[in-house]
Amino acid sequence: MQQVLAMLYLWLKAGHVIFVIFWMAGLFMLPRFFVYHQEAPEGSPENAIWVDRERKLMKIIMWPALVVVWVLGLLLTVSGEWFTQGWFHVKLLAVLVLTAYHFWLAAYAQNLAAGIRKLSGKKLRLLNEIPGVTAAIIVIMVIVKPF
Repeated sequence: MQQVLAMLYLWLKAGHVIFVIFWMAGLFMLPRFFVYHQEAPEGSPENAIWVDRERKLMKIIMWPALVVVWVLGLLLTVSGEWFTQGWFHVKLLAVLVLTAYHFWLAAYAQNLAAGIRKLSGKKLRLLNEIPGVTAAIIVIMVIVKPF
């Protein structure tokens, strides 16, 4: 299996980066959708439109991208034998944070769809910084490999 993964390494890496871009786009977009959604009156046609947009973004882009990112990332990890590398542990922790954030976004989307609006637009805007900061950490770990 190692030999097959080695031959496919660049394809796996390209696919991983492509789906990371898709996933990150969703992680940036969805909280912004939430801000606009919360500004729509409950029960209004606009509210229903935001529920549909959020559902489609999660179903069509974010969930599939999350799965592909994890599968390709794990295959790359096995191929590169990075399990013992310090930089990989930090990257993995950051990816776990993003994954937890993704699940939190999915739950918040369900709450909004049910009419539960727990956070202000300002808090949602602040939470939207999580994927950017986490992505910066991941890129530094993967490119610089500081330890």
